[in-house]
Amino acid sequence: MKYYLYNSLANNGIKPQTEEGVTLIDAVGMDYAKYLEGLSPEDEVVLVGGDGTLNYFINAVKGVEIKNNIYLLGCGTGNDFLKDIGKEPGEEILINDYLKNLPTVYVNGMEKLFLNNMGFGIDGYCCEVADKIKAVSPGKEINYSGIAIKGLLFHFKPCHAVITVDGEKHEFDHVWIAPTMKGRFYGGGMNMAPDQDRLSDKLSVVVYRSASKLKALIAFPSIFKGEHIQKKNMVSVFTGNEISVSFSRPCAAQIDGETVLNVTEYKAVLPS
Repeated sequence: MKYYLYNSLANNGIKPQTEEGVTLIDAVGMDYAKYLEGLSPEDEVVLVGGDGTLNYFINAVKGVEIKNNIYLLGCGTGNDFLKDIGKEPGEEILINDYLKNLPTVYVNGMEKLFLNNMGFGIDGYCCEVADKIKAVSPGKEINYSGIAIKGLLFHFKPCHAVITVDGEKHEFDHVWIAPTMKGRFYGGGMNMAPDQDRLSDKLSVVVYRSASKLKALIAFPSIFKGEHIQKKNMVSVFTGNEISVSFSRPCAAQIDGETVLNVTEYKAVLPS
């Protein structure tokens, strides 16, 4: 039997058409771990959603041995996971291999797995602003690029950052972004870590810095094509198994698009 799990509360959700041999289930409030344990080994599960759905799922089944085939029917807004594996929304993708050996982030007393990235800096600021817009105007399309540009010009102030990778410390001034990446993409298609392989045993932390707002703004569009890493005077990339990032003042952060407020530091660790 194939079971489609969808979120009836999602703004951009798809409710698949039922057919013979298919069961459609509203997953709102579901105990995913208990649900999987009750399935027969030959049953298959299709998650209907995007990056947020995947993040919720991996944390809900943390520590559970997954015995069934798990598929993603992508229909989110950003779809950074699908971009990273070279797939398109609307097709069912077997994702079991991508659910293994995921990194854990420790931040503000929380411990969470992430699938794509742990962002810190103006990316977290963009998620914070977007949350406020959604609260006032539910369903409104969010222009994240516009929020980022306004943040670069007027609202977000860069920080001094300390980046520690497998015990080696690096310090930078005027840091705008310092995400740790499991995949290449975030923010709805920004190729932040073009050399990152999500199936490798390493994470990448990308440090984007500039004392000049104008230079930071001019270079910003190059992130969408992954060309920013060529700007060695502005961008540094480090890879490792354990990455810590601390900022000189509290900023918003985001975990696979979920906002975390008032963050001064985080640590991301791959399982050994």
